[in-house]
Amino acid sequence: MTDQVKEKTGYRSIPIICGPTASGKTGFSIHVARALGGEICCCDSMQIYRHLSVGTAKPTEEEKKQVPHHLIDLVEPDTPFHVAAYLEAAYGKIEELLSRGVLPVFCGGTGQYVQALQKGFSFDEAPVDRTIEQKLWEEFETDGIEPLYSRLLELDPECGEKIHKNNTKRVIHTLALLMTVSKTTREIREDSTKEGPRYPFTLFAIDWPREELYRRINMRVDVMLEEGILDEAGWLLEQNLPDNCTAMQAIGYKELFPYLKGEKSLKECVDLLKQHSRNYAKRQLTWFRHMDGINWIPSDELGNYNVEAYL
Repeated sequence: MTDQVKEKTGYRSIPIICGPTASGKTGFSIHVARALGGEICCCDSMQIYRHLSVGTAKPTEEEKKQVPHHLIDLVEPDTPFHVAAYLEAAYGKIEELLSRGVLPVFCGGTGQYVQALQKGFSFDEAPVDRTIEQKLWEEFETDGIEPLYSRLLELDPECGEKIHKNNTKRVIHTLALLMTVSKTTREIREDSTKEGPRYPFTLFAIDWPREELYRRINMRVDVMLEEGILDEAGWLLEQNLPDNCTAMQAIGYKELFPYLKGEKSLKECVDLLKQHSRNYAKRQLTWFRHMDGINWIPSDELGNYNVEAYL
């Protein structure tokens, strides 16, 4: 599809602005999209949920006025949404934008989404047996995550590097997948990328000194409190969704539930939210540094960085 991208937009590839939370991806992607005459496509697994805006750091109305944004607010918080569903939506949006001669500019920090686009994952060959997955959820309710996580690492030790034990949904889904197809995640990835990416992508990530990034994360949490994240968390809690629902596991909301239930002080919950956000940023950085072909942009060079030269 390289020829199609160049024929329609004049550029050889589609940029993806990725990196850790609070690194300034949204602002930079707006700058890039305006410079290239593009429109922004979200690459974030939480911004696809409606009603959850402050806690997922969706672009503001002012930012959306500067550049059109897509792949945001796709589903309700109780709707299951996996990588395959994201790819289907993303490819559809790419086709639409290219048909108008507009360059898609992807922006987001969900490593799975970024990698799926870059590698061209196909999920047709690796269906999950939902009966197995449901049984694993029942085991989790009885025995907790420890035995399931141990089984996952027995089947595929590499999962220990990419899947955190506390990411219950991903642990169970991946374990069910491995039990369904009797392969490792590496083998599944190799099978799913045989045809290569559907479109050419060039990846960029913003690189901050670690302590400065953590300072930005702490400040972002303070701003979210001012902008009403407690109201969003309260609304989400009132929906009575299952604990294993992805939206209920989102960093930014689950940490505030104990305060809303009267179980902890606001300061305790906010401190935990900041800690979890920093931990998440560290995991994001680990993920992206293991990916091939990312152009890392030093934070002090953002203002002068020429993305167009790489496209």
